[in-house]
Amino acid sequence: MAENTGDGPRRRYIERPTAQARAYSQAVITEGGRIVWLAGQVGAADASGNSLAGDFDAQVREVFARLNQTLEEAGGSLADMVTMTVFITDARYGDRFTELRKEIFGDNFPASALITVAGLARPEMLVEIQGIAVVG
Repeated sequence: MAENTGDGPRRRYIERPTAQARAYSQAVITEGGRIVWLAGQVGAADASGNSLAGDFDAQVREVFARLNQTLEEAGGSLADMVTMTVFITDARYGDRFTELRKEIFGDNFPASALITVAGLARPEMLVEIQGIAVVG
């Protein structure tokens, strides 16, 4: 079990090899802090309004950038996420999503579910993420 000991809420990560290999924690235990409930976020276009249709990697990066921006407004960052639900429109993106999540989160991963759906709100959307964070 890994633990963060910095300022703010304490988090302990229950790690299992199979979960770590897929870039999520089996559970995250928190003490202290404020809970931030994050609405589902998509990234069909970048911050300049350019379409990201068909570009899974770019959409994932944009979604995490938007989640991070929201968390910064709440006094936190992506590192404060304790769980996320990820919706993808094609199961073949699952392994790539795992690689991107490893890149973005490093070693301490939120708990997570990865769900394949028939579609999202608009056809060009390939991924949507909602989550919960605990910030100090």
